[in-house]
Amino acid sequence: MFESLMLLAVPTLVFRLLGALGVGRFATWRAAVVHGLAVLFVASGAAHFVPDGGGVMPSHDDLTAMVPPFVPLPHLVVYGTGLLELLGAAGLVRTETRPVAGLGLAVLLVLMLPANVYAAVAEVPLGDDPATPLWFRIPEQAVYIAVALLAAGGRGVRLPGRRAHAGVSAE
Repeated sequence: MFESLMLLAVPTLVFRLLGALGVGRFATWRAAVVHGLAVLFVASGAAHFVPDGGGVMPSHDDLTAMVPPFVPLPHLVVYGTGLLELLGAAGLVRTETRPVAGLGLAVLLVLMLPANVYAAVAEVPLGDDPATPLWFRIPEQAVYIAVALLAAGGRGVRLPGRRAHAGVSAE
């Protein structure tokens, strides 16, 4: 149940340690957690293309089972969301594309929320693991959305209609 959160937390800590050791790219917690989110989305996005094989990661079939019945072409939807997750992960790594990638991933996570709710309510297992309960899925999704929005609101980036206030940092 905590595997996905560990895919965010552990890389974040490793990146921050690298920052503390002098790697400038990871000099802040914000940079470390955004790169941690990129690692999470590389793993998650890749899972969308993994054939059913009983491995550690969920497979394409596992993820297709999470798609609510009202969504047409569930196999294509899983491939499409996997591709978007991989593109979003790549976008998070580049400073220039990070705001758009963060916003795009936040929107994607909101759009995928019905699949997470369906999987919890219908008790859809992921591989050999039992279904993740709804009380855990929703807050977990909220954490990922918050980090994606943190990435979207980087220093020097203003969303349309927002003005900087005197004495308030954009970071």
